[in-house]
Amino acid sequence: MTSGKGSKPLREGSTQKRAAILAAARGLFLADGFDRSSVDAVAAQAAVSKRTVYDYFGDKRALLLAVVEQAAESLMGSIELAIDEDLADAKDLEPALVTFAVRIATATIGSSDYAALIRLVTMESANLPGLDNHRLAEAPEDALAAQLAEFGRQGLLHVPDPRLAADHFIGLTLLLAQNSVRPLTDPDHARVRQIIVEGVRAFLRAYAS
Repeated sequence: MTSGKGSKPLREGSTQKRAAILAAARGLFLADGFDRSSVDAVAAQAAVSKRTVYDYFGDKRALLLAVVEQAAESLMGSIELAIDEDLADAKDLEPALVTFAVRIATATIGSSDYAALIRLVTMESANLPGLDNHRLAEAPEDALAAQLAEFGRQGLLHVPDPRLAADHFIGLTLLLAQNSVRPLTDPDHARVRQIIVEGVRAFLRAYAS
């Protein structure tokens, strides 16, 4: 493994130090904002040298992007796990899709990682140029599209455009729940489920094979 500046190998114990730097940066960026958070403060809170922060991440803007990426990758891992556990072997689609969407709406979108990701992207959009084109920007939709395409191959759905179908599913369930029930960090689970059940049924009426 190499540092953020090139080919210099990282020192032993670098995984723990990297995690400490990211945790410190996330806390400071959320509490004080990117511009008011210094690399010195990040280093002090992470109990590493300022040089170590630069060696691992290059500069403060790259550190911000790394914090956002970490939160996004954690969320993506949760979504992939939910797809694998709730949808991969499903034969009765309505209960499977409801279980999946409720899980994402309450456990994933309601998580601290999601809240941190949204706050950072909203607060620091000017310091994150090109984020919309980042590899993680459409990863959740692409992962769901792949599973919907598999349902199409199994004859369970008719999905000529799996990516569009994924957008429709998300709009009818997760986005509607997110916009209707606030805050999702402490949601009315009965209301979330009601919205999602109706959204899943609408989706299935449109895409039933």
